[in-house]
Amino acid sequence: MNGANVDHLVDLLGRWASGRGPLYLLLAARLRALVDDGVLPPGELLPPDRVLARRLAVGRGTVVAAYELLQREGRVMRRQGSGTRVAELDLPATRTGDGVTANPLLLHILHPPDGVTLLTCAAPDEPPPELAEAYEEAAGRLAGMRDLGYQPAGQPDLREAVAAYYRRRGVPTSAAEIIVTNGAQQALTLLTGLLVSPGDRVLTESPTYPGALEVFRHAAAAIRPVTLDPRETLSPGGPPARRPAPVDLVRAVRERPALLYTVPTASNPTGSVMDGPARRRLAALAAEHDLPVIDDEVSAELCFDGDTPAPLTAYTTGEQVVTIASLSKVVWGGLRVGWVRAPAPLAARLARLRAVHDLGGDVVGQLAAAALLHRLDDIRRDRVRVLRARHDHLCAELRAHLPSWSFEPARGGQTIWVRLPRGDADSFAQVALRHGVAVPPGRSFDPLGGLADRMRLHFLFPEAELSAAVRALAAAWHAYDPTERLPSRPTLVV
Repeated sequence: MNGANVDHLVDLLGRWASGRGPLYLLLAARLRALVDDGVLPPGELLPPDRVLARRLAVGRGTVVAAYELLQREGRVMRRQGSGTRVAELDLPATRTGDGVTANPLLLHILHPPDGVTLLTCAAPDEPPPELAEAYEEAAGRLAGMRDLGYQPAGQPDLREAVAAYYRRRGVPTSAAEIIVTNGAQQALTLLTGLLVSPGDRVLTESPTYPGALEVFRHAAAAIRPVTLDPRETLSPGGPPARRPAPVDLVRAVRERPALLYTVPTASNPTGSVMDGPARRRLAALAAEHDLPVIDDEVSAELCFDGDTPAPLTAYTTGEQVVTIASLSKVVWGGLRVGWVRAPAPLAARLARLRAVHDLGGDVVGQLAAAALLHRLDDIRRDRVRVLRARHDHLCAELRAHLPSWSFEPARGGQTIWVRLPRGDADSFAQVALRHGVAVPPGRSFDPLGGLADRMRLHFLFPEAELSAAVRALAAAWHAYDPTERLPSRPTLVV
């Protein structure tokens, strides 16, 4: 990069150091935004460490740490002798038509590629018949209503319905402890805005929901993977991938993190379910150290045994645990209704923050959501029955056609976590794409960009489509690793 381009980058960085927190996180946050917004295109050569450090009047270690963080996230590549470049992600529509970079897991939402089976975003694509009925009921309630419709905390009937939902699960809850959001993603973003400052440490599991990692990175947090239960295995199906090991939670909380984010029920991506004793230990630790915990229950109603475990907040009398959830997985992703269950003072603060950005959600959708919560048992039963059958079918197909791949069957949710016997999931994903299947590689689910030999597969499609997808993956794997023989098909004897 010549001097003129260095000057241009410095201009683009602007007042990057004006926030709070370690300089390397602030620099990484600004560079991340420039990459994600397409301002720094793939292949762009970034200034050498020393050159950029000198121009920014910071130590070389600040630039090195920022570059290395972005490298772990897959946003830049650093090679000896060729410098640091913005990563070339050879994925279809990695850049949209207007040049803006998109998260690979969400690309098909913006520009669905033709002729590709998408095993990327795990969300139901068929709304249940109860949804239309709920909207008809909601529309009928509009007659004679006198209401501006601006309700940052949420429509009162829905807030009470959500509170009643938690009371049925054994957790005393009032409507004042509920704030309605446009999905759980907005709930997570609002909570992060209140609880996390640049440079704050945020603890997560690994693997974990990638949408949460993006929210924390946007807040310039330092994300640290932790092990919540000493008995749990980081890498189902085999030895852990070569990566920095998560630290024990007891050690991590001594460093006063801003919060812990966890998906204990029907985890995304593993489909695991945390048992009662582990929940009790986690809640007690949070209370002891006054550690805010975000319990993500978006998929909690999708446990295959038909029982929904109590949320973490049921295990404590303290106010450290905050619960987020939505109807996007059990009903439909297009129903953009989620919520936060939190102590009333925190819920009020969240409502004030939401009012700055969003005066309130769709009232008709919230009325429909209230009606759906009253029918949730029936909706859940039907949804779990279908998901369990499709999960079992996918597992059987993988064992038959890809016996060298390893995985643990899920206990709930919509996805399983797969380990490749060799190679890495990023490069295999390119081969799979050429065979008509898009799969999300493991590094998207790890705070440090590790887990390179893992990937997530969902089982939302009907059985015939899942079979076709597995056959395409098997053909792609044979092309990726020709040394592995495909399972032989039985010979028909006539």
